[in-house]
Amino acid sequence: METKTYAGIPEKYAKLEHAKIVLIPVPYDGTSTWQKGADKGPKAFLEASENMELYDIETDSEVYQQGVYLTEAITENNSPESMVDAVHEVTKKYIKKNKFVTIFGGEHSISIGTIRAFNEMFPNLTVLHIDAHADLRKSYEGSSCNHACAVYEASQNTNLIQVGIRSMDIKEKSVMDLDKTYFAHDMVIDDSWMDSAIDQMTDNVFITFDLDAFDPSILPSTGTPEPGGLFWYETMDFLKQVFVEKNVVGFDIVELCPNDIDKSSDFLAAKLYYKMLSYKFQNDTIKEDYDNAYNNKPLNNNLSKFKEEDDY
Repeated sequence: METKTYAGIPEKYAKLEHAKIVLIPVPYDGTSTWQKGADKGPKAFLEASENMELYDIETDSEVYQQGVYLTEAITENNSPESMVDAVHEVTKKYIKKNKFVTIFGGEHSISIGTIRAFNEMFPNLTVLHIDAHADLRKSYEGSSCNHACAVYEASQNTNLIQVGIRSMDIKEKSVMDLDKTYFAHDMVIDDSWMDSAIDQMTDNVFITFDLDAFDPSILPSTGTPEPGGLFWYETMDFLKQVFVEKNVVGFDIVELCPNDIDKSSDFLAAKLYYKMLSYKFQNDTIKEDYDNAYNNKPLNNNLSKFKEEDDY
């Protein structure tokens, strides 16, 4: 993947030493089981981002001025396990630089590595999993690093909250915490699901967002589209509330499977990414230092895991 600045932003906002935000592309599609093409997702997302207005009306901000450093793409694909290890290593490296680290896939198996890195660096982590699929298989097709296993490890090691689920295997029920799972068919008739989900979150939250969480009427370009999904404004309302009430420490977005005819899904993914950054930094001044551990909110012992790292 050709390396350039994110969204065509000026070079002064794209240098690592000045950027609060890091964006890691992971064009991997090694374990998907239906439509292939998620490896082309990061490139399509970056191209769409170059054609997006960089002023966000809702937050009255231009979040790119906080600085966004676009890394080299992670292209390790010898095996699902080696890819997960590479994503884990690179993600953790940039967290240690005290950046707000974001990742764009690629298929959902990349999140095994991203979640592992964030869980090692932030205490008492909640993983907010927004997806059509449960992704709770312990292993699938001979690998624990399959896209169908994306949040199994998180279910064992973090406070996992799942939103938008509407497709799963019956065996996944034995792993799923039903009290922390918000099924799409319930959400459509229950106005309290947002508050309920947020009430169950700890202070530190990592968001893993599978684009097939959206209804295919607004985002058809994904590997496994499922009817009955989320729509734009309800999703933005939820995300905005999460960013306001919790310390979102990072996020990944996965499963864009672009096609040559319709670019609307690529653009939606680009807007989603930029919206999430806008919500994160809407109260920060441009020159204000970024503190990922505190986010200007004194959370209890939030730096404890950082201090345990010898090389931090």
